[in-house]
Amino acid sequence: MASSDVHVRICEQEILKYDLEIKALIQDITECTGPQSKLTEMNADVKKSFHNLRQRIQDFEQMALEQDRESDKQALLSLVEGHRKQMSSNQTAWRKANLASKLSIDNMEKQALLSGSDIAVRQRKMTKEGLAQTTSDITENLMNISRMMAQQVQQSEESITSLATSSRTIQETNEEFKTMTGTIQLGRKLITKYNRRELTDKLLIFLALALFLATVLYILKKRLFPFL
Repeated sequence: MASSDVHVRICEQEILKYDLEIKALIQDITECTGPQSKLTEMNADVKKSFHNLRQRIQDFEQMALEQDRESDKQALLSLVEGHRKQMSSNQTAWRKANLASKLSIDNMEKQALLSGSDIAVRQRKMTKEGLAQTTSDITENLMNISRMMAQQVQQSEESITSLATSSRTIQETNEEFKTMTGTIQLGRKLITKYNRRELTDKLLIFLALALFLATVLYILKKRLFPFL
C-alpha cells in the first residue's frame, strides 16, 4: 500500500510538471512574433508535452482504479477528472495563443511588406533620380565631345587651308622657277649663238684679211717683177 502511494505521488508530480511545461510553452507562443518556423517548433514541443501529460493522466487513472478502498479510488478519480479539465483548459489556451501569435506574425509581415514597399518606392525614386543624373551627365559629356570634335574639325579645316595656301605658294614658286629656267636656257642659247657668230665673224675677217694680203702681194709682185 505504501509503495502504491509512492507511485501515485510520483505520477501526480509528473502530471504537474508537464502541466507547468505546457503553460510556459503557451505563454511563449502567445508572445511569439515570428518567424513561422519558430512557432512551428514551439507547437511541436507543446504536442510532445500534451502527449506525455495524457499518458501520465491515464496511468494515474489506472492507479486510482486499482485502489482497494472505494474512498481512495473516488478521491484519486476526482483528481484525474481535475487534471483532465486542466488539460482541456490548456488546450483551449493553446489554440488562443496560436491565434494571437499568428495574428502578430501576420501584422509583422504586413508591416515588413509595407516597409519593404516604402523602401522599394524610395529605391525606385532614387533609381529614377540616379538615371536622370546619369542621363544628364552623359548628355553633358556628349556635348563636350561634340564641342571638342567641332574644334578639331575647325583646326583641321584651318590646317587644310594653310596647306592649300602653302601648296599654291610652292606651285607659284615652282612656276617662277620654271620661267627663270626657261629664261636662263634662252639666254644660254643666245650666248651660244652669239659666240658662234663671233667666231664666224672672226673667221670671215681673217679670210678677208688673208685675201686682201694675197691681193696686195699679187699686185706688188706684178709691179715690181713684171717679167716674172
